[in-house]
Amino acid sequence: MAAAAAAGATPATARKALLTTTATLLSSSLARSRRSLSCSAAAASAAPRIAPQPPDLLRWVQREGGFVHPALRVVDHPEHGLGVSAAAAEGDIPPGDVLIALPGRLPLRLRRPAGAADAVLVQLADQVPEELWAMRLGLRLLQERAKSDSFWWPYIANLPETFTVPIFFPGEDIKNLQYAPLLHQVNKRCRFLLEFEKEVKHKLGTVPLEDHPFCGQDVNSSSLGWAMSAASTRAFRLHGEIPMLLPLIDMCNHSFNPNARIVQEGNVDSPDMSVVAETKIDQNAAVTLNYGCYPNDFFLLDYGFVITSNSYDQVELSYDGTLLDAASMAAGVSSPNFSAPAKWQQDILSQLNLYGEGAILKVSIGGPEIVDGRLLAALRVIIAADPDAVSGHDLKTLMSLKEKAPLGPAVEASALRTVLALCTFALQHFHTKIMEDEAILKREPPLTTELAVQFRLQKKLLLLDVIQNLSRRIKMLALDKSTV
Repeated sequence: MAAAAAAGATPATARKALLTTTATLLSSSLARSRRSLSCSAAAASAAPRIAPQPPDLLRWVQREGGFVHPALRVVDHPEHGLGVSAAAAEGDIPPGDVLIALPGRLPLRLRRPAGAADAVLVQLADQVPEELWAMRLGLRLLQERAKSDSFWWPYIANLPETFTVPIFFPGEDIKNLQYAPLLHQVNKRCRFLLEFEKEVKHKLGTVPLEDHPFCGQDVNSSSLGWAMSAASTRAFRLHGEIPMLLPLIDMCNHSFNPNARIVQEGNVDSPDMSVVAETKIDQNAAVTLNYGCYPNDFFLLDYGFVITSNSYDQVELSYDGTLLDAASMAAGVSSPNFSAPAKWQQDILSQLNLYGEGAILKVSIGGPEIVDGRLLAALRVIIAADPDAVSGHDLKTLMSLKEKAPLGPAVEASALRTVLALCTFALQHFHTKIMEDEAILKREPPLTTELAVQFRLQKKLLLLDVIQNLSRRIKMLALDKSTV
């Protein structure tokens, strides 16, 4: 989970960029005798740690009652940053071996108030919306970072000084994403950080120093952004979805085909955690965990990396009647009526939660389903325009691409051609072409530029894959029709 550092700019530039929602977050410098909460924007290669020479994390875990497999080492990978790997001299690690075990006191999580400072911290955390849970845990991390005698200092000292999540991107690389749904989320988080900074300062302005959760230190949008990013890139949601920071375990990098897994024992109050080898781990191989089957939006926004050829990646669209009318007309569908569905079609769209009050209009293309099931069902129903033909099928059938032409090959071909047109429209929203993106990446640009370009490139390649897949299906429909 360790991420490399983002490219820098001045604090004044960062604040101006945030206010104009270009989403650049940078940090200020604080000179204090306590452990500072300042967060510098470092150069774009290897991310420096919070402490220039941090304590040995493996020894700390072992000293505090944890277990670390003798073959494990912390290795600095040029692309992924610090990660846990099997040492070359120790031989292969067989499946079933315990790799790391943490006693219940080592995970760091938001705790019940144990004093006035904790109570203030919880009050601040309660003002954070649930969708930004990482900020709640980040406040707890920031509290421990401010302490000169924190139990978790050996862990915190090994954390990156900055992260490659988009809120730390320079403004130009925010624009380089070229993808509205992600831009919306980045700007939303930056606006939240600016507003939350005001709430925090207002709250802490009336708190006596002895009750100050951050030892009297100033907390601004930059330090809050660091804390939220540290939590989002490294936390695991375990034991009833409670987010926790798991020292050393959070240095295991991601894979959709991991060689290890987390085993939870104990309970919420004493969360003993261990990592067990799922398969044989070869010498020099990294220990990997599956962070989840998510699209690249999630991985870049919360973890700061992009996965090439991500089979779970998607392109987000809005179910919009005008857009669908235009797409179906471009696909050669006669008299489309997505903007004005009949009453019986409205009823089905309501069941799909695509019509009426409270409808969720976000749909997607890509991922394991290839076409969002709700979108596919809506296309089939609207294009069919025959209530008797539709009534013979349940929603599950209408939503599945595995069901071969449930409403007939003509309706199916028209629905798939409409999706092809939507893919074409989506490609046109990007300002650059695939060949241009590939040329930029060959020039080895700064890391944040590379991430932004790779992100948009993967979206385009995904759309091309969908176009090829659906084109084959349309040809098969034509072949099946010709043999009838």
